[in-house]
This record gives sequence, structure tokens and C-alpha cells, in this order.
Amino acid sequence: MAETLRTSIVSADSRQLYAELKIGTAAPTADQLRRVPHYLVGTHHLTDYYSAARYEEEAMDILTQLFAKQEVVVLTGGSMMYIDAICKGIDDMPTVDAETRQLLQQKYEDEGLEHLQAELRLMDPEYYRTVDLKNPKRVIHALEICYMTGRTYTSFRTRQAKQRPFRILKIGLTRPREELYERINRRVDLMMEEGLLEEARSVLPYRHLNSLNTVGYKELFKYFDGEWTLPFAIERIKQNSRIYSRKQMTWFKRDEEIHWFHPDQEAEILMLIVNKGL
Repeated sequence: MAETLRTSIVSADSRQLYAELKIGTAAPTADQLRRVPHYLVGTHHLTDYYSAARYEEEAMDILTQLFAKQEVVVLTGGSMMYIDAICKGIDDMPTVDAETRQLLQQKYEDEGLEHLQAELRLMDPEYYRTVDLKNPKRVIHALEICYMTGRTYTSFRTRQAKQRPFRILKIGLTRPREELYERINRRVDLMMEEGLLEEARSVLPYRHLNSLNTVGYKELFKYFDGEWTLPFAIERIKQNSRIYSRKQMTWFKRDEEIHWFHPDQEAEILMLIVNKGL
């Protein structure tokens, strides 16, 4: 589609950002990168601190530059928070200093997620009632803000969409579940053939980072630890990928602005774009 529109692609994938995670994130191939200019793919390293707020800042700067010379830009990816960061904007939050970030990470490693959940319940009961308590990144970040400012994380959330200097046309791609699951299973097998095991081994020293709390890597870490056999780990990658795909669809189905297509409906997608005057 980007080639047809003679434009660029800005990635909205929170893991394709990292240069070390090519295979496990199905990052664009060298050929695809040659065919179309891509942005925010392989531009950061695992040890770089990153957040949806920082993504919003960097991606908006890139979009401003691109729109100065072209009519349309393709934003593509499945990271829900990153897409929201562009379409709606992220609330302005205080920047978390390295000391506080390290303190909360250490508490997480020493005391576990359950202890941090209990702290959040005391410090910000309103956010505690709505946050995904099984997501350590969300819980830790809320506590970082509470620790730094003495205020609740909730008090910084305006929930007001920001005005953007461009129009947004949302196109969702979907497949019948059986077809989708078959493709997920095949993709995992292909990733293993391409060297996912070696890639996971190369980033093992960084396994404590949130960026590696990612399907495809965390399962293979269990294999390296001797907890799982390799065939079992591969099956769990497939299973967890299917679960994540369901979470994505649940999230995106709430957005009534999305126009849904099967990926093969390229002509229909292009017609929608033309009819919308883009």
C-alpha cells in the first residue's frame, strides 16, 4: 500500500523499535526496507529507556517532517498504546528519573508483582481498580509517578484526545480465526528456522528488561533455564501469540472508527482511501 501511495511507513510496533529483536518481532526485511522508507524500526537498543510518551514525541516529529513533503503517511503496527499515542495523544506525565526507575525495578525483582499491586492499591486506589494488574509495566510506571511526585498517577490523566494537524483513516486487517491461527503457527515455525533460538540466546543477559517480557523470548528463556523442553517452549510461543492476537482484536473492536478488511482486499482498501480523499 505504501508503494502504491508512494509514501513512507512509520512503525507502531513497540518491539520492532529494538535493533536486537529482528526475528522474534518479524521486523521488516532488508528488501522491504529498501522498497519503502521505514521509520522507528531498529532505531533503539534494549538498554534504552522507552515509553509510549517518548514514542508519541518521536513519531510526531517524524510525521511533521514527512507531511511537509508528502500527502499521506502509513502508520502500521499492532501495539495498541503506540497507536493511541498518535491518534489520541498521551497525557503529559512527569519524566521519571533513573534513580526512581531503578528503585521500582529492584522492588519488583526482590518483592514481586503482588507486593507492588498492594502498594498501588494504597497509593492510587482509583487507578488500581482500572489498570491491568497482571501487566508489571503499567503497575510499576504508576508507582514511579506516585513516588516521584507525591501525587496519584490518576491525577495526571486527563483522558482528553489531543488535536492533530492531520486527518486519520483507520484500517484494520482481520482474518477468520482458523486462518489466523494457522498463519501464527506457521510464522513461529519459520522464525525458529530463521534463528529465533540464537537471537533469544544473544539477548539472554538482558532478560530482566521489560522489552524482553515479550512472546517468543520469555518462553525460550524458560527453555534455557531448563524448565521447559524446546518443543514445549515452541508450542507455548504459538499459544501465547494466539492469546495476544485475541487481546489485540478485543482492544481494536472497541474503536468504531476502524474500517475492517481481509488483508487480501487490497483493491477495496485502496478504494476506501481514494473515496476519503487521501
